[in-house]
Amino acid sequence: MKLTRALSLIFALVVAPLANAATATSPDTAAIKQKLTEMLDVEVISMQDSPIEGLYQAMTNRGVLYISRDGSKLFHGSLYDLDKGMKNLTEAALAGPRLAMMKPLEDHMLVYKAKDEKHVVTVFTDVSCGYCRKLHSQMADYNKLGITVRYLAFPRAGVPSANADEMQAIWCAKDPLKAMTDAKAGQKISAATCDAKIAEQYELGASFGVNGTPAIVLEDGNMIPGYQPPADLLRTLEARQ
Repeated sequence: MKLTRALSLIFALVVAPLANAATATSPDTAAIKQKLTEMLDVEVISMQDSPIEGLYQAMTNRGVLYISRDGSKLFHGSLYDLDKGMKNLTEAALAGPRLAMMKPLEDHMLVYKAKDEKHVVTVFTDVSCGYCRKLHSQMADYNKLGITVRYLAFPRAGVPSANADEMQAIWCAKDPLKAMTDAKAGQKISAATCDAKIAEQYELGASFGVNGTPAIVLEDGNMIPGYQPPADLLRTLEARQ
């Protein structure tokens, strides 16, 4: 993938000058957006000043990128504030947009609702993932603690793939919640098709920075990579209230 190759460098990489290069005093953000799209095959959703003077912070469909104001240099990775206890500024920048970006797919989420709901988390999941299966096996415990779990599909093999087809079969089953439980118990689910928007769910996860499952999006939009036991997840949620 063009983006994966381009962003494999952890340090800043130098790219060719813009045809109509912007100056530091008069940056041409439209040209920078076009350049990112053409060179990295990404969609630039928004661009604003970053916490570091002289850099733009671009929100893309593949996460956050940082670009020099003349559009000549780029780096990809997390930015931390040492004076605020190593606060991850990149994660903070993604939190608010994540909530808005999930909205259009809410009707396509598989929701395991807590009877006495206190918190709602959204989990990018894959049926072939061991820790996803472990999380799902404890669904009753999450729900008992008042945690509603909403699933979005993130087939780790990408789309299209047999993995994605399996996820689609679950989403399109007569009883998707039961189909998910059966699949994560190792049962085969009959093939089915519908407008499940598996590709859109996968692309959304990629834009959030998901690179493994499960990935848990909290109520404030922050994301926790990896499995969280029910009691630990509850403590995390309560600490953010």
